[in-house]
Amino acid sequence: MNDRESLLEKLRKIEALHAGATTDGERAAAEHARQRITATLRRYERADPPVEYRFTLSNPWSRKLFVALLRRYGLRPYRYHRQRFNTVMARVSRSFVADTLWPTFTELDRALHEHLDRITEDIITQGISRDTSEAEEVGGVPPPLLNPGR
Repeated sequence: MNDRESLLEKLRKIEALHAGATTDGERAAAEHARQRITATLRRYERADPPVEYRFTLSNPWSRKLFVALLRRYGLRPYRYHRQRFNTVMARVSRSFVADTLWPTFTELDRALHEHLDRITEDIITQGISRDTSEAEEVGGVPPPLLNPGR
């Protein structure tokens, strides 16, 4: 299994886990997990009406993942004119966000970032420099900028 297949399988398992899957067969069935989460969303909406949420995501990969997750559950992501590109709006019940959507997203996002970090590390090590350590931290106060903000 290559890195891509491994990541996809991991994402399926995470989603199945958050859908309440209890057997190995259910964990492997991402479609079944999606259906379970969608049913959970509908139950939440009956008991807890949807409200408008504003989500701010710090990078394009997280934003793309979050938008895809909303669409997967039949929710419509949007943003208003003049809102920043990293803002995603959605109408969803508070309970669903707290119990399912956000925990699922954070776990999927962590897995995606770990994968992207490994790929980046490999590319830099093989193509640019074997030393991928962080920049050295030096003491003292940083000098004033020569050309601040211009």
